[in-house]
Amino acid sequence: MTESFSLKRIEIDKTWSFSDKTVKDTSYITHCYYTYPAKFIPHLASRLINEYSKEGDIVVDPFMGSGTTVVEALMNKRICIGVDINELAYFISKVKTQPIPTKELIQFNWEFLPDLKTRLNGKYDLYLEKAKKIESENERIDYWFTESQKNKLLILYYSILEIENKNIRNFYLVCFAQILKTCSIWHQKSIKPTRDLKKNLQEPFQLFNSQLNKMVKQNDEFNSMIASEIKANLNKYRIIQNSDARNLPCQDEEAALIVTSPPYVTSYEYADLHQLPSLWFGYFDELPEFRKKFIGSSYKTRDEEIDLQSKIANNIISKFGKSKKANEVKNYFADMLECFLEMKRVLKKGGRACIVIGNTQFKGVDILNAEVFLEQLSNIGFVNEDIIHREIPSKMLPSTRDKKTGQFVKADSSDLKLAYPTEFILVMEKE
Repeated sequence: MTESFSLKRIEIDKTWSFSDKTVKDTSYITHCYYTYPAKFIPHLASRLINEYSKEGDIVVDPFMGSGTTVVEALMNKRICIGVDINELAYFISKVKTQPIPTKELIQFNWEFLPDLKTRLNGKYDLYLEKAKKIESENERIDYWFTESQKNKLLILYYSILEIENKNIRNFYLVCFAQILKTCSIWHQKSIKPTRDLKKNLQEPFQLFNSQLNKMVKQNDEFNSMIASEIKANLNKYRIIQNSDARNLPCQDEEAALIVTSPPYVTSYEYADLHQLPSLWFGYFDELPEFRKKFIGSSYKTRDEEIDLQSKIANNIISKFGKSKKANEVKNYFADMLECFLEMKRVLKKGGRACIVIGNTQFKGVDILNAEVFLEQLSNIGFVNEDIIHREIPSKMLPSTRDKKTGQFVKADSSDLKLAYPTEFILVMEKE
């Protein structure tokens, strides 16, 4: 394959766009719990799972994000294995795949919420003092939250941590994570972390109560739709870990299918978008340190050279000259190759890897992710079964990039470029 061949020539298949699906359709069951960037819609994962695997098969997502694939695998009576290097992604996925008895949740809410409201109305001053003493010094929290909002959130946060039932506590923490952006001075319509000092702030308790009610209803729907056998044997059907995509918790040649949407070259930018709950939950202190572990991070160096198994990748890298950006792109394709080798290890002969990826630009250079991935996978022992070109009207992605830097920009910027108008699904079969 040469770089002159572009997958964009492949006709768009409208049946894979799911443009008829409403927000309500795509946020059914637990998919509404948390607003997560780069999340593909559940209908996409479900269709791939049903077309390329059967009940009881092992379905793996090495970049599970907020758990769309693992939830849909459970719903379709498959064994799901998912990993993500991001602690927040792992935590959200764990909660989204954990059904809780509805009566148990509602009964707890009746007892918890009135007491919480009392605390937030300032009638529990000693509790606020206790929360402040426990609070670790963190300048980034002070940067994003007014003193009043921070105090209310402290009461809410430490009230949740007192919950003894682990599943309910985690359920409440995801609810807490979801309201943080609205409670902060983060510009509500901005993709990049930008402060809005004139932002109209909403009451944390009202936001929390509203989100909690929504999640309780969706949990009830999840309970009613998931098979009783899955609920009774969740530890057998669900294996998710906070770990690297190059170290999957799966035996050799055990999986029937991989369904995943890998990160893009600037994947560490997603660390910026996750920073509010990550700060509150103690997942990182310094943003640069948090970024280092992400795929393709410019903050790390390799000890040894690696054959990228792609002439297209080498050509793309050469366009950046001898620069930090060249090393960043090289790291990205090297990391992805290692991920593909791990996918090959866990897949059965004849098993498929369905890779959902789009092409983009970085510093004015076309980054042909799909073409590179196709070449890499072909060179390590996969056969291309199908390439699906789809529009992504429903994919929740940062949608604009600066033309000069290639980085995500504010939604109200005057110099916008649509980042990912279409993407590809590479269906690769292991020989």
